[in-house]
Amino acid sequence: MISGFEDVQKASKENIDLAMKSFDAMGKGMQAMALEAADYSKKSFESGSAALEKLMAAKSIEKVVEVQSEFAKSAYEGYVGEMNKFSAMMTDFAKDAYKPFESMFGKYPK
Repeated sequence: MISGFEDVQKASKENIDLAMKSFDAMGKGMQAMALEAADYSKKSFESGSAALEKLMAAKSIEKVVEVQSEFAKSAYEGYVGEMNKFSAMMTDFAKDAYKPFESMFGKYPK
């Protein structure tokens, strides 16, 4: 009876340890993504401000269209690049959060 209880207690402790490792990885991943989002927001704001200054200094409609086109192109490329980076971060984040459970799933017969 005591042996069975000790086995259950040991399994519960192992599961809690695995969950804590997973939560730690999730926390680190979320923190990295938050920092990346803040950096992207700052860069985006700075490039938007620079584009606005160029627009205000433009002397002709052609120059306004040119500045606006350049800004739209760079904003789109920056956005796509950032989304690719976020996608890679999410994949790594999910893998890191799952890693502690890999050993647990290998214990049970298929």
